[in-house]
Amino acid sequence: MANTREIRLRIKSIKNISQVTRALQAVSASRVRKAMDMVQATRPYATKAWQVLTHIAKQPGRSNLHPLLLERPDVKSALVVMVSGDRGLAGPYNTNVLRHTLSHFQNYPVPVRFIPVGRKGSELLFRRGLNVMAQFIDVPAEPKFSDVSAIGRILVDEFLAGTADEVFLVYTDFVNMIRQVPVIKKLLPLEFEHAEGLVQSDNPSQTDASASYIYEPGQYEILEEIVPRFTALQVYQAVLESFASEHAARMVAMKNATDNASELGKGLTLEYNKVRQQGITNEMLDIAGGAEALAQAS
Repeated sequence: MANTREIRLRIKSIKNISQVTRALQAVSASRVRKAMDMVQATRPYATKAWQVLTHIAKQPGRSNLHPLLLERPDVKSALVVMVSGDRGLAGPYNTNVLRHTLSHFQNYPVPVRFIPVGRKGSELLFRRGLNVMAQFIDVPAEPKFSDVSAIGRILVDEFLAGTADEVFLVYTDFVNMIRQVPVIKKLLPLEFEHAEGLVQSDNPSQTDASASYIYEPGQYEILEEIVPRFTALQVYQAVLESFASEHAARMVAMKNATDNASELGKGLTLEYNKVRQQGITNEMLDIAGGAEALAQAS
């Protein structure tokens, strides 16, 4: 059995760990709120861009409007952007998004290249020996659109160059503080028929494309500008959703760690009191035995 000094040191160590996990929990709670505010801020632009895209896509001759809208009959390669975190201590957040990615693309019928966003995902993909085309790590804690727009540019260039016939986005959708769900979305070519949830609008009626508009300078010119930006915006929103999910997962993980440390501390304190009480009892027995021996000697 450990002595009182060893138990006291363990209690002190656990209290220090508990203070760290409680601080990380508070930081994560603050960052979740900021990330969600940033997601909300991007929605008006995404909603308006989606309105324009949907309306133009329903016009006659859609198939000739823009190459990013064309479905390719012979798919030979795919490109996947996987968003994870740069750091650990977030529970199963990073492993969940990797597991979801591998379950869909490990045995994909065509060759797949990956672009991981986040150090943890990048390390896991390299460790598995998968084909990593590029990586983006150390994304700022409060990213701006310009911080991730390069990813969208790469995706559009790869698709237009014909080196990627399909482009997918894997990230973690923030549902609430307890639930975060890994999802896979097809970014390119844009699929309007299966695009429910691609843009979350505060007012669903705004996505009605039945109204008549005259576009200037022209539909193709507008698509030429909007479609690449819309692709980059989807990546940006996925990064923000993933950041919110990561911080929420870390907050829950740190709360569980704090609770476990508290329970462990209580158990060690009880053990410390028992050992201390046992020591006092032993000392009293020694004193009583010594007094008894002196009485018999006299």
